[in-house]
Amino acid sequence: MFFYFLKKLDWVLMLSVVALCLVGLLSIYPTTYGDEASIFYKQLAFVVGGFFLILVFAFLDYRVFRNHPFFLLVLYVFSILLLIGVLIFGREIRGATSWLRLGILSFEPVEFAKLVIILILAEYYSLRHIELYRIRHIVISGLYMLIPTALVFFQPDLGSAMVLLFLWLGIMIIAGIKLRQLLVLFLIGAILFGIAWFAVLKPYQQERITTFINPYLDPLGSGYHRIQSVIAVGSGGVWGRGLGHGSQSQLKFLPDRYTDFIFASIAEEMGFVGLSLIFIFYFLMFFRIIKISMIASNNFARLFCVGTAIIFIFHILVNIGMNLGVLPIAGISLPFVSSGGSNLLLGFITIGIIQSIVVRSK
Repeated sequence: MFFYFLKKLDWVLMLSVVALCLVGLLSIYPTTYGDEASIFYKQLAFVVGGFFLILVFAFLDYRVFRNHPFFLLVLYVFSILLLIGVLIFGREIRGATSWLRLGILSFEPVEFAKLVIILILAEYYSLRHIELYRIRHIVISGLYMLIPTALVFFQPDLGSAMVLLFLWLGIMIIAGIKLRQLLVLFLIGAILFGIAWFAVLKPYQQERITTFINPYLDPLGSGYHRIQSVIAVGSGGVWGRGLGHGSQSQLKFLPDRYTDFIFASIAEEMGFVGLSLIFIFYFLMFFRIIKISMIASNNFARLFCVGTAIIFIFHILVNIGMNLGVLPIAGISLPFVSSGGSNLLLGFITIGIIQSIVVRSK
């Protein structure tokens, strides 16, 4: 029976995710030495553990989320409590209080919140997508999104707040929101951003946006990350400088070279060829997720697949954009490639739930 279960999994999706993880590990290994070597082994442990997480959640019936709204509500409340807890007890790293520590373990509650919001919105719109034109459904779903988004924004973690907002808008577009309603939401968003710029955003967040326009306004400060990232990407050429031979990454000119700027590190050491592999694996991953959404047996499963794809697409586009210097630095990781436990494990869980959809759709 176990082998029959394994046979029903979508192995193209599984192998594309594993391949992305291997590219990330390959990039992290030569850039870590001495005390930093533990980063590679932690990432390896997360990848191995994540593979088993996929199998566990694939074995579990995803319909428990669809058929038990109260259980989803409990998860939602728990995610809100975690986000409140991080504001009170969290650790401040690079100006943002986004991490909670439990003993020797640290994690980002916002990653759990992303998964819960996908489940909540998939459940809500799977029952009401036909009458989405009613304003009350937009307002109610917006409140589900607004509470965790506001808590994340005040950490302050502008990048993750944008992820949650983008997820909400993306699912509403797929569910069938009217163009007039969408334009009104964009207008409201523009007004709120203007208020936030003057009343909420901290100076270092404003500097990230202003130096995005011209990083040489502060080349040794807030513009430093973008300048070094663009240099690293440009110096890789077609074949790259070779693993462990990137001057920007190995000599530590490139900040956060195994997290936010791992794309630039890969570009420098593996060149266009290495980046092409990443794009191919991402294409396969999204192709399979969209195909699974099309064969899913109910709207909840379809919207969960779409919501997961939206989260991944936003992460990928923003991360690559800030590495190429065409988007402001937002602290967004590259899915399954960047080092980090919270975003990696939650990514594996979402893939596991999608595999559960596959198993029960055939």
